[in-house]
Amino acid sequence: MTTLTHRPDTLTRDALAVLQPGFHGTTAPDWLLRRIGEGLTSVGLFGRNIHTPAQLAALTAQLRAERDDILVAIDEEGGDVTRLEVREGSSFPGNYALGSVDDVELTRAVARELGSRLAACGVNLNWAPSADVNSDVNNPVIGVRSFGADPALVARHTAAYVEGLQSAGVAACTKHFPGHGDTAVDSHLALPRIDVGVDTLHARELAPFRSAITAGSKSVMSAHILLSALDPDRPATLSPRILTGLLREELGFGGLIVTDGIEMQAIASTYGIERGSVLAIAAGVDAICVGGGLADEGTVLRLRDALVDAVREGELPEERLADAAARVRALADWARRARGASGPGAAVQEGTAPGAGTSAAGGPDIGLVAARRAVRVTGTVEPLQEAPYVASFAAVANIAVGDETPWGVAAELTALLPGTEAGTYGSGSGAAEVLAAAGERRIVAVVRDLHRHSWMAAVLDGIREARPDTAVVEMGVSHAEPAGSPHIATYGAAPVCGRAAAEVLTGRSV
Repeated sequence: MTTLTHRPDTLTRDALAVLQPGFHGTTAPDWLLRRIGEGLTSVGLFGRNIHTPAQLAALTAQLRAERDDILVAIDEEGGDVTRLEVREGSSFPGNYALGSVDDVELTRAVARELGSRLAACGVNLNWAPSADVNSDVNNPVIGVRSFGADPALVARHTAAYVEGLQSAGVAACTKHFPGHGDTAVDSHLALPRIDVGVDTLHARELAPFRSAITAGSKSVMSAHILLSALDPDRPATLSPRILTGLLREELGFGGLIVTDGIEMQAIASTYGIERGSVLAIAAGVDAICVGGGLADEGTVLRLRDALVDAVREGELPEERLADAAARVRALADWARRARGASGPGAAVQEGTAPGAGTSAAGGPDIGLVAARRAVRVTGTVEPLQEAPYVASFAAVANIAVGDETPWGVAAELTALLPGTEAGTYGSGSGAAEVLAAAGERRIVAVVRDLHRHSWMAAVLDGIREARPDTAVVEMGVSHAEPAGSPHIATYGAAPVCGRAAAEVLTGRSV
């Protein structure tokens, strides 16, 4: 237990309470433990903090030794976006796959299982689900993270996901309010703008958030996007009209409002993180997420001091900061009570955490069940009899997904057909290069969001012209016309989706 040499004043404690910072390392640094003792109530975890389930459980126990009701948050959507399995790939398909199946009980069961695994490791707040309606098929940052393009479908699956996750004692954080689906810009890099009418926003973007609120979502994450019909001057994260007027007063949301990463360029390059944090709290935000990129003590102190100074200078009402801090503590108390109600999580021993092929309750893994149900096949499958050549076409991964998480079907096909060979190709590659590497082997071409990448389509056309029997596996948004013999759409690129595709290609189970 860290010993304080002095007790911070109420204002400083409240300023620390509204921060959700990250840190480096697989154990908590001394500075973080010290700030928890001074009032910090939340911590955010990223892939860099997680090595094994046992290590994660030890880390959260270390944090909880400083504060029993600490909120331990993570960005664990499943599918393409995973932190719990950042080096192995998720054991669950993501939202797009679940939406394609359109079985709300399956979505609820997947979210419950995911929540159970998080809870067993001591995580009690998940920055998920994504409730964005992916209405722009070229969206560079949402895509398969969305349940789909139909607002009603997204709404019912968002509600099921919230219910499943929270039934495991893990608070949901429905995102990205008021909807990031109709954007052609990644808010990690710049400020997206949506110019549609209020009626469209209410019918499309807001429908899933209404369902999430009705389902009892404990928190909502704001988006760094400008919606001109709602507020032509400020992005949603900094807009009192959107957060207080719309989310709080009109939609009746009473839970915690969390920002998306405040260091994302949509805010940082325009307002700066200090000014952005002050404006966010003033607008109605309760917690500032920071740490995906800036994960040091200096950042925490800069934001703490910016909030304290803003109150002392009359720019931020003290009661608004106090209200925000109270909402953070209320959610922390709910999470502590939820953890107590279900009993302490079973100790996670090295190598015994649930993974692909098993579930916490035993039997077939719900993630694999869901991935298998999501697969869609066009054309006739002639099962592979010999080891193929797998050509994976890789575009630059968006920041939310990252490039350290494995994806594809090569490993899964190798498990079924030893001797499978593979290569990865980028925008400078050509069909001749792939054909030469493949030799006489049958080619399995693996793509993500083929419709978004003309270079990828051109290479694939060249391969198929020379080798008409090429099988195509689309692991992103399935928008391009199916082409291949056969064409297999997995609706996500997690290894569990690759396993389902490999089973189809071979007619065997892994």
